[in-house]
Amino acid sequence: MGRAFEYRKATKLKRWGHMAKTFTRLGKQIAIAVQSGGPEPENNPALRSIIATCKRENMPKDNIERAIKNAMGKDKSAYKSMTYEGYGPHGIAIFVDTLTDNTTRTVADVRSVFNKFSGTLGTTGSLAFLFDHKCVFTFKKKADTDMDELILELIDFNVDDEFDEDEEEGTVTVYGDPKSYAQIQKYLEEQGFEDIGGDFTYIPNDLKDVTPEQRETIDKMVERLEDFDDVQTVYTNMKPAENTEE
Repeated sequence: MGRAFEYRKATKLKRWGHMAKTFTRLGKQIAIAVQSGGPEPENNPALRSIIATCKRENMPKDNIERAIKNAMGKDKSAYKSMTYEGYGPHGIAIFVDTLTDNTTRTVADVRSVFNKFSGTLGTTGSLAFLFDHKCVFTFKKKADTDMDELILELIDFNVDDEFDEDEEEGTVTVYGDPKSYAQIQKYLEEQGFEDIGGDFTYIPNDLKDVTPEQRETIDKMVERLEDFDDVQTVYTNMKPAENTEE
């Protein structure tokens, strides 16, 4: 399995947090999709993709329908995607992905955590060289799928030649250029793949070793950041524990 898959697998529980937090994150993504493309999944590719992801995360159907209905209300909020990046303790790079309707509140919350842990909040883009920004699609694999042939076709849409397959779940995950998100989704749907869940991620390209004590401090900082409702995902370049000799 590839580097991207191993990193995501090892850090999934820590990054996504508990189930309620995951549903909050997905609910905001539904709101953005509905407000930009309407409430009907068949006419809104972005909403279709998010609903597939919701199902994969076991988000109840009632929660999904409620999120769509709330997004259509008169008091709907205009969420804005903002990223904050900097260095935490022990030189670990930290990337905070947020969706917010109040950037003043969000940056103050994020800065307070960086300050508490003696970190340094940098300018947007200052840590871009440490992470690869990717769009991610996970979908059900068809029995007659030739993955080498599929990847060859997807390369035209800037998809990486490395993919990850989960035989137990019967799914395949591919990674590509975020700018090609819509093209990749359209191609997969046209080819008849089902449950195409799309997302975006940041994959560290240079993982850093830490001691158990240092890991504990970084984990506490990440947990504090994840406590904020505006925070979608927190990424670090800290080597996952199960891949570290301690």
